[in-house]
Amino acid sequence: MRVALFVTCLADTLFPETGKATVRVLEGLGVEVVFPREQTCCGQLHLNAGYAHEARALATRFRDVFGPYDAVVSPSGSCVAHVREQHAGWGEAHVYELSQFLTGVLGADDVGSGFAGRVTYHPTCHSLRSLRVGDAPLRLLRAVPGLELVELGAAEECCGFGGTFAVKNAAVSSAMLDEKIDHVLATGAGAVCACDASCLMHIGGGLRRRRAGVRPLHLAEILAA
Repeated sequence: MRVALFVTCLADTLFPETGKATVRVLEGLGVEVVFPREQTCCGQLHLNAGYAHEARALATRFRDVFGPYDAVVSPSGSCVAHVREQHAGWGEAHVYELSQFLTGVLGADDVGSGFAGRVTYHPTCHSLRSLRVGDAPLRLLRAVPGLELVELGAAEECCGFGGTFAVKNAAVSSAMLDEKIDHVLATGAGAVCACDASCLMHIGGGLRRRRAGVRPLHLAEILAA
């Protein structure tokens, strides 16, 4: 199978290891991964900020760039949710968040990885409510030898990021983040895992400010370990 990697703005500029890890996982399962260099932002940020015209232009470009491929895989639940909403029908059939693609399309719960340590999983809002990935990330994590998966309290509560929400409503966002970090620390885990680098960036910043010693790790990074 030949798939295109939609790396997203955040992975491209701030978390390149997440994109690299995604490629390693897919190639390890025999998938041919192509990186279309013409790709740009999917337009999620623009739409959330009220720039609908610019968002539509980027949505059209996305379809033009990624249309020729069998499937498009991305390590971002929020970006995939946005693309699917903008391209009803085509998006659901062609664009996948990583855990959805691994378990749903490839039928792979065990990707041959290994990880030593205790991990807790935060289900991000878009992956949970928009994409409805269900237990796909958990099945992948449970199959990793050496990984102890610890349940996160109030897991389905938002971490407070929400893109521009964290900027426009900083006080509320910070309060939500504090609650999320309290639950993370209560698990005693050495790492918190999620399917969105944006939420991990938010949670990771809070953990660093508390000097908590807990690592934020994208699911792809654990599966590529």
